[in-house]
Amino acid sequence: MATLTLYNQNGEAIGEVQPAEGFYKQKINVPLLHQVIVAYLANKRRGTASTKTRGEVKGSGRKLYPQKHTGRARAGDIRSPIRVGGGVVFGPKPRSYRQNTPKKMRRLALLHALADKFQNDNVIVVDKIEIERPKTKAVVQMLNALNLTDTKVLIVLGELDRNVYLSARNIPGVDTMVWSDLNAYDVMRYEKLLMTKDALEKIQGKFAKEVGAS
Repeated sequence: MATLTLYNQNGEAIGEVQPAEGFYKQKINVPLLHQVIVAYLANKRRGTASTKTRGEVKGSGRKLYPQKHTGRARAGDIRSPIRVGGGVVFGPKPRSYRQNTPKKMRRLALLHALADKFQNDNVIVVDKIEIERPKTKAVVQMLNALNLTDTKVLIVLGELDRNVYLSARNIPGVDTMVWSDLNAYDVMRYEKLLMTKDALEKIQGKFAKEVGAS
């Protein structure tokens, strides 16, 4: 059974943890991951982009000059799409980009995203993260101690900790999330997952049926 070193927030090895074996045996379904992530990004789009057609642009509808005998090309009104300030042909209009994906698909995609991190040794487990007051330097020192400098890191907590969140939010490439809010997109977007032992246990409990965790 695969084991991971358990660290404290000072980067010192203090023991070992055994993630569920199912994470390492899981075959990654790449098409499923792709479909769920594309749907997630599509659902984040506001869909408010809008352009005006020639019928909506302000201006006279009078023909600019006679059709013939001017020596110039034929021209319609000033709102024509070929003129500066005219209407836009086939431009965007407000619409919904929403894609519905079944809950089971989203759950399975998250499982496969987590399994990918475990299988590629991109999960670091710490016993706990304690910060007395919001202080960015405290998180920077922890990341340095764990050799996570200049790495995109998602800190996964067992429960919301405002001090940790406020301390990490100003660090480029670092984000904080409670385990219950995880989704396939955010897991795949970050290179490493820095996970508390409590968060790991709760994640394994959620996927106990799939990964065989007790």
